[in-house]
Amino acid sequence: MNEKGIPEVSAHFDVSRTAAILPLTVYVLGLGLGPVLSAPLSETYGRRAVYLVFFPPSLLFTLGAGFSQSFGSLVVCRLFAGILGSGCLAVGAGTNSDLFAHFHRAVASAVFLMAPFLGPALGPAIGGYVAMKKSWRWTQWVILFSGLLAYAVSIPQKETYKRIILKRRAKALGVAGPPDPVPPGMSRMHFLLVVTLVRPLHMLVTESIVAFFSAYTAFNFSVLFGFFTAFPLVFESAAPEIQIYHFNTGEGGLVFLGIGVGVVLATLIFIVMDRLIYRRKTLRRRAEGDFTPLPPEERLWPAMLGSVLLPISLFWFGWSARADVHWISPVLATIPFGIGNLLVFCSCILYLIDTYGPLTGASAAAANGLLRYAIGAVFPLFTVQMYRAMGVPWATSLLGFVTVALLPIPWVLYKFGPRIRERSSYTYR
Repeated sequence: MNEKGIPEVSAHFDVSRTAAILPLTVYVLGLGLGPVLSAPLSETYGRRAVYLVFFPPSLLFTLGAGFSQSFGSLVVCRLFAGILGSGCLAVGAGTNSDLFAHFHRAVASAVFLMAPFLGPALGPAIGGYVAMKKSWRWTQWVILFSGLLAYAVSIPQKETYKRIILKRRAKALGVAGPPDPVPPGMSRMHFLLVVTLVRPLHMLVTESIVAFFSAYTAFNFSVLFGFFTAFPLVFESAAPEIQIYHFNTGEGGLVFLGIGVGVVLATLIFIVMDRLIYRRKTLRRRAEGDFTPLPPEERLWPAMLGSVLLPISLFWFGWSARADVHWISPVLATIPFGIGNLLVFCSCILYLIDTYGPLTGASAAAANGLLRYAIGAVFPLFTVQMYRAMGVPWATSLLGFVTVALLPIPWVLYKFGPRIRERSSYTYR
């Protein structure tokens, strides 16, 4: 939602358009940094504590962003709003794991992961008209009001983390609680920081599975955030040298709904593929008396489909966004991107968890998140310059060529994944 207020922020604070993107950049960066703090605390105090304690300060910083009288205060408020608001994203995956068994986790994960991918589509659609009819400050008020509603809904929820529940029950009964996973001689916070920061960074540079899949999802995620600054150039004539469709700010926000439609379709496709492939193979194996889980590679079927849709979407968009082609064509081109982006990401997360196990898999997912948000944060800063210098067709085609280069990753892992996992020191056995 914030990106629709970028032109007004630029004019209000008398900063360049690139500088006006900084509040978005630091917010995304905060989303990547926040789990380093919230994830260890959730392991110590439970999931519910993170939801109830972290989110209110995030809303206060959102309030501060709306009242900011200087550009510096706006940037700082957006940074801390991202850091503190990311706790819900980090702990949500853990809550999902607490509530759903391995066999049912794919469906739950798809529905859960749909939300953070649907937000970047709905935000501009709402924020465009808010910024046009009111002001950029109202984009913050809308975030604040919707956040208050979400917080009110979360208050009655109960704790879901098994270790915390057992610990509290044991304390009430006056008996010994569950064994502590922390190695002797190491503090709990030290141990959890190793799990959420040191180990993810180590896995990112030593584990080829983590490195390649993280690079793949990070690039796809970055393209999504790059669209925040590219779409106004294509649809709203934000750059004089690129004048194609001449939409106003509100109409320009609606074009993101194409991605939103793709995200919803991806969720349905993922659920159907899970039932037709993963569950069917699991039930067949159980009928034969084998109750061991399927190989992690069976999670990659949706990613293989998504890997094909991503370049199709980008080339279609790049070469149909022309004045002599109706605007519906480039908007429809974003639907396969929404599908492919979410399919690849859902498969990636489930593959990492199945490959490395619950605890180490969480570190692998954290590594993915750190790289994804770090690259996604800086991508919008140079997207405008790239589109101005190369033009819409070739700038988007460049992104498409990168997705073609990354396309083989899930296919190669499906074929050679077992051999790669055998050489890993982190693989869950």
